[in-house]
Amino acid sequence: MDSLNSLIDGFGTALTPINLLWAVIGVLLGTAIGVLPGIGPAMAVALLLPVTYGLEPTGAFIMFAGIYYGAMFGGSTTSILLNTPGESAAVVAAIEGNPMAKSGRGSQALAAAAIGHFTGGLIGTLLLVALAPTVAELAVDIGAPDYFAIMVLAFIAVTSVLGSSRIRGLASLLIGLTIGLIGLDSMTGQQRLTFGNLHLADGVDVVIVAVGLFAIGEALWVAAHLRRGATAPIPVGRPWLGKDDVKRTWKPWLRGPFIGFPFGAIPAGGAEIPTFLSYVTEKRLSKNKKEFGKGAIEGVAGPESAASASASGTLVSMLTLGLPTTAVAAVMLAAFQQYGIQPGPLLFEREPDLVWGLIASLFVGLVLLLALNLPLAPVWAKLLRIPRPYLYAGILFFAGVGAYAVGGEALDLVILLIIGLLGFGMRRYGLPVLPAVIGVILGPSAEQQLRRALQISDGSVTGLVNTPFSVTVYVIIAILLAWPLLKKLVVRRRSHS
Repeated sequence: MDSLNSLIDGFGTALTPINLLWAVIGVLLGTAIGVLPGIGPAMAVALLLPVTYGLEPTGAFIMFAGIYYGAMFGGSTTSILLNTPGESAAVVAAIEGNPMAKSGRGSQALAAAAIGHFTGGLIGTLLLVALAPTVAELAVDIGAPDYFAIMVLAFIAVTSVLGSSRIRGLASLLIGLTIGLIGLDSMTGQQRLTFGNLHLADGVDVVIVAVGLFAIGEALWVAAHLRRGATAPIPVGRPWLGKDDVKRTWKPWLRGPFIGFPFGAIPAGGAEIPTFLSYVTEKRLSKNKKEFGKGAIEGVAGPESAASASASGTLVSMLTLGLPTTAVAAVMLAAFQQYGIQPGPLLFEREPDLVWGLIASLFVGLVLLLALNLPLAPVWAKLLRIPRPYLYAGILFFAGVGAYAVGGEALDLVILLIIGLLGFGMRRYGLPVLPAVIGVILGPSAEQQLRRALQISDGSVTGLVNTPFSVTVYVIIAILLAWPLLKKLVVRRRSHS
């Protein structure tokens, strides 16, 4: 009941005229940026983060929630219409959505995605309301060894499921951890990797890292591979679903959240694994298996619902533990820190108005997303007619403005370009970007918790595994690392038998 009463109070905050206006602006801006080719929610949120700097915290995060959900739907639109996923979570939408669009059913695919986002987000946010305070109470008892174990799990899980190999994932993580070391040592005050430059003593802002790796890196990559000649845009038409479409999609819409939310809520969760699991599940349960690969609407509805619920799940670990498990959550954590607010177990006690206003705004944002984007889908499609050279020139401009707004220093633009070139190189050699961003955010915290745990145990390594919780997490890590080898052994034994 306490959660319900707090949520009602949150709606009182979220539904004030000014906060409702920020939510509408957030949904529109998020969708407008997210719908552009090659831009996913993480890049959209990073680009628009400076827009919220002048607002008071509650209004800023309500606008942020609108940007988050709007960008997610925008990324799916790009994936369906142009077969250009803005992020890994939108890859599955392209598998069935793009064939649907090519066959003239793009409107149905977009409608299935929009309603899927609404359903998944609604159920996921309800689970967030029910579980987040409980997780926060349990998290109060978590000590330094436990936090360090969770962060190691985050590092291992993220590097294991992304990219073409674990080695590339670990290489990306190492790049992020190295960037995270730049600045002053939090305990000794010693400068690290600053090369004598006082501007680097405060470290590299995560917004600059995110914008550089995502926006600049993607723009340089597209520029290097841009083909001459424009391709004809795919017509969208009016978004609507027939009775047969609804009959085929309502179960995937309801199944998706229960696959997506748990993966988002656990540290090192995300939307990549649950969207693929949802796709496989719908393919197995569907009566129209022959359509899969050619434009099965279930293959859009289920994964999109799972992705939206996963987004709600990521807020559980971010708000209650202060752990960003996706690039978007990492940028959101940076936004909290800009206001001097530290997410964690005590956040629900210290900032109840902000937290519950934010959660209530997620419901408001979902309704606005559905109401605005179903009729506006053809308008977003027209944005895709912008020639790519102009499109990515605009991205570079807004990325530069956003980076300069963070600190007001010209050196930030140089750092942005260097990190952008790094992002281009990572794409060239197949290194996933997300582990690097997670490394930048969690690296300093992991180092701090490691030092605390070792200080408590007088330097003994056993101090890292002296609690049941940390031992459990390390067992999970061992299973994650050993699973591919065990899987290969099982396959070999079956082949020999």
